[in-house]
Amino acid sequence: MDIKTLGELKASNYISLSVKDELRKNLIKQLQQKELGFEGILGYDETVIPELQTAILSRHNVLLLGLRGQAKTRIARLMVNLLDEYIPYVAGSEIFDDPLNPISWYAKNEIATKGDDTPILWQHRSERYTEKLATPDVTVADLIGDVDPIKAATLKLTYNDERVIHFGLIPRAHRGIFVINELPDLQARIQVALFNMLQEKDIQIRGFKLHLPLDIQFVFTANPEDYTNRGSIVTPLKDRIESQILTHYPKTVEISRKITFQEAKLTDEQRLIEVDGLVKDLIEQVAFEARKSEFIDQKSGVSARLTISAYENLISNAERRMLINHEKSTFVRLADLSGIIPAVTGKIELVYEGELEGPAKVAHTLIGKAIKHLFARYFPDPERAKKSKTANPYTKITEWFTEGNTIDIADDLKSDQYKKRLMDVEGLHELVQKFHPKLSENQTLLLMEFVLHGLAEFSQLSKNFLTGGFGFSDMFDSLFNVDLTDEDEDDFR
Repeated sequence: MDIKTLGELKASNYISLSVKDELRKNLIKQLQQKELGFEGILGYDETVIPELQTAILSRHNVLLLGLRGQAKTRIARLMVNLLDEYIPYVAGSEIFDDPLNPISWYAKNEIATKGDDTPILWQHRSERYTEKLATPDVTVADLIGDVDPIKAATLKLTYNDERVIHFGLIPRAHRGIFVINELPDLQARIQVALFNMLQEKDIQIRGFKLHLPLDIQFVFTANPEDYTNRGSIVTPLKDRIESQILTHYPKTVEISRKITFQEAKLTDEQRLIEVDGLVKDLIEQVAFEARKSEFIDQKSGVSARLTISAYENLISNAERRMLINHEKSTFVRLADLSGIIPAVTGKIELVYEGELEGPAKVAHTLIGKAIKHLFARYFPDPERAKKSKTANPYTKITEWFTEGNTIDIADDLKSDQYKKRLMDVEGLHELVQKFHPKLSENQTLLLMEFVLHGLAEFSQLSKNFLTGGFGFSDMFDSLFNVDLTDEDEDDFR
């Protein structure tokens, strides 16, 4: 900026606004021009974003309350875009004092001493955002400040002089946005100190009381689970946070898919790997199944990061096969779903029943339920087909397995091996051609594999979990050919 002194700033007729008025002014302009704000935030157009805009127009401090992986921090960070691009401040000020409204001893002294020649610098909006993760070990000194005995000794000042204070994160966020993530994790006494700053506009450090009317837009985030498991927001502080906005998970698979593809970090080589829409929907459906599973702690939530990590793993699993087999191209198969297990098990909190089952088994169950849910979109319901008086389209396939045939589809099969094994199953290719005649070869093979998974989920076939893949066999053979333990054998003698 060209303006370098306080005198030049005054001559320019610059109008100083509080940070909340600044956010309000720019939001009004954005709404009037029908510009899209909060870009990259999907699924909140009719819920969270309007409520947040209302809070900004009301010049409120905000609490974003929701389970993990609901973009709370991302929303807070995007609020920076509603700030002016540059604002002036008194050069050398620790807390970026407004030249037209100084609050620190340093800035007041500079202006009193130098008048209109006081040097002015400009701060970009990206530097006006401060974020702190609340943990039980956060202290008042971290957030607000502390008395600095070395500074007092060096400047030969008494502890009654405000110049001996070393400012913490919040005073240094003056004229900006300050975000505290996971607010309930802060100790109650720290929350009370925050409340005092919000209400009284003063700082109390070790008996030192300083009236410092800080200009800050506070944004807090919290997880409802924290209220009972780890801590709580003290009532006086919660009462002073004017707007509480509830976040939520994507309500449709379509929105969830958009979020996954937006956030997934793929290399240029990985983007060339073919991924059918069926597989993409399956990944999202796994998360939806997890959010209603009896084995998973729903109070903890199932983060949107589950589908992002799972999608990245899925692509990488296909890429690994391509590299091992020295192939120039490949497409994602259902066998690659075995590669997403680490992404799923790392993102879910199990209840007691889930712990008994084991995280890997729960993950396989979620994948199975996702397949069963989507199967009806592509093929007739196998249970209804079995009871129907008309010809069962799955008869040839199930009879092939009844004759003792089995098929193993590992995730590292070469393309020709993968195709041959699926083609060996009588009636499988014929079934897919009947219901989906206009597909590419890769899509046809994928649906052939999908049929086997679907029949297994509807208890028409038996599915075994292999190390890196799946095996299919006749349902009744698998029941009668179970490996007996020594104890079981004794029972039969």
